[in-house]
Amino acid sequence: MARKSLISPEISPVILSLFFLVVLLSPSATHAGHDYRDALRKSIMFFEGQRSGKLPPDQRLRWRRDSALRDGSTAGVDLSGGYYDAGDNVKFGFPMAFTTTMLSWSVIDFGRTMGPELQNAVKAVRWGTDYLLKATAIPGVVFVQVGDAYSDHNCWERPEDMDTLRTVYKIDRAHPGSDVAGETAAALAAASIVFRKRDPAYSRRLLDRATRVFAFANRYRGAYSSSLYHAVCPFYCDFNGYQDELLWGAAWLHKASRKRVYREFIVKNEVVLRAGDTINEFGWDNKHAGINVLISKEVLMGKAEYFESFKQNADEFICSILPGISHPQVQYSRGGLLVKTGGSNMQHVTSLSFLLLAYSNYLSHARKVVPCGELTASPSLLRQVAKRQVDYILGDNPLGMSYMVGYGQRFPRRIHHRGSSVPSVSAHPARVGCKEGSRYFLSPNPNPNLLVGAVVGGPNVTDAFPDSRPYFVQSEPTTYINAPLVGLLGYFSTHSSWR
Repeated sequence: MARKSLISPEISPVILSLFFLVVLLSPSATHAGHDYRDALRKSIMFFEGQRSGKLPPDQRLRWRRDSALRDGSTAGVDLSGGYYDAGDNVKFGFPMAFTTTMLSWSVIDFGRTMGPELQNAVKAVRWGTDYLLKATAIPGVVFVQVGDAYSDHNCWERPEDMDTLRTVYKIDRAHPGSDVAGETAAALAAASIVFRKRDPAYSRRLLDRATRVFAFANRYRGAYSSSLYHAVCPFYCDFNGYQDELLWGAAWLHKASRKRVYREFIVKNEVVLRAGDTINEFGWDNKHAGINVLISKEVLMGKAEYFESFKQNADEFICSILPGISHPQVQYSRGGLLVKTGGSNMQHVTSLSFLLLAYSNYLSHARKVVPCGELTASPSLLRQVAKRQVDYILGDNPLGMSYMVGYGQRFPRRIHHRGSSVPSVSAHPARVGCKEGSRYFLSPNPNPNLLVGAVVGGPNVTDAFPDSRPYFVQSEPTTYINAPLVGLLGYFSTHSSWR
């Protein structure tokens, strides 16, 4: 905000906005260009480092080994597989489902530009959906977490040695969780589109399960944070309520099935479930901006006038995050990074940039623009803003640092990640116990295992970044940071110009 003092208050709002756009869209480092194809390859490889369960023969990050093979056994079910969400060894169902939804959306919208990496992106989706099918195998039940987060966070050990409590948590009719169930339904429905032509039988299975899980989420309404407060809070508490996940799930089921019942649900519940709330939020907890952008595609294609209000919301979302005219909840650092309050800022950067890029494509096909007061936001402008954020992540920033591990000459070396920071099984076959790993956590040395493609929480509004494990808000990677980035990099790997 300090920059405003550099400009006369008599200058018109449109010139002020253009000033901010020019400054914030200008690269702040001297990179001649980025290898988006290489960044795409690495961003997908990261998910292999987050795999839980028995690893396949084509596993590329070879320092990882099988882990948590008996997950679910205490509840008499098989819950092996899936993803660890971040730098710990817990499987949290809410962010895992959102990760799977965003990987699927990345493939749906940008898969055609991913080249040979498309097959790896599809594998990443399937690793998520195979687990979600296990978690929803019993009608009226969704297993939403494996691992006691307090026990896990009290230890610093690689997943291969894990001896912390692998408690299984579930929602059911008496203990509802419409938020996590709605997101799970969205993930399964979105993935059914990914596999529609690649594996029709698997696609049908995903869609059938999505239908069943959504019906459960809608009939037995409630927040999983209320049912499982002590297990999921403060880690992945649903602060935003479950209403948005019901709309989000219905939107993906409508897209996947084309059934009128979901269209009617969306129209009927738009106001009741608050589709117009917090329009500039999108992430594992809040789906509002995503709902509006996803549904708006049909309006822009001229197929769904009854969804016009969602397009109005989407337009407002666009205007709320553009540099220079953004909502007070959205800031830009001096180096040009989009910043929102809360932890792990890169999750906002990648998810909101994904929506900008997706909406720019929808607008382009419809030959439309977004009116933002005196400023008109063209599809090209939206792409520029999204690309500027991607370039910041890859090294066009005041520190000249890539925030993707393994990309560029300078990147985070001490990320907050147990498996990456403790010597691998091949390098150190002996078990590393719960507290024995503390010396690796506290060590000033770089992590011995490169978690290739991991994007960390990133710098703050001052563009400062401590490359240090204890600063987990900034140094910890998550699956839901990378998932939207896969789509962004898929697009820019083919369309590297700003036009």
